[in-house]
Amino acid sequence: MNGLFGSDSWLYILLVGFFVGLLGRFFMPGNNRMGCLLTIVLGIVGALAAGWFGQYMGWYAPGQPAGFVGAVLGAVGVLALLRLISGRR
Repeated sequence: MNGLFGSDSWLYILLVGFFVGLLGRFFMPGNNRMGCLLTIVLGIVGALAAGWFGQYMGWYAPGQPAGFVGAVLGAVGVLALLRLISGRR
């Protein structure tokens, strides 16, 4: 299991990023208006941030199922941070 998300395939990374981004948007309340590309970026950034933090804290190792839950929580955290920075209009 090498590479990002356990694979070297870019298609796999994009699909997992999209799925994680969709789940992150689903669990974050409010109006999250963004397209497919931003959803993919959200999922990938959330997964990277949560994966790094979870492994640094020793909560899970690479390739464990807890990493997927952490990725979704990371996407929610990134959305919350973006909402905090951008403010309400």
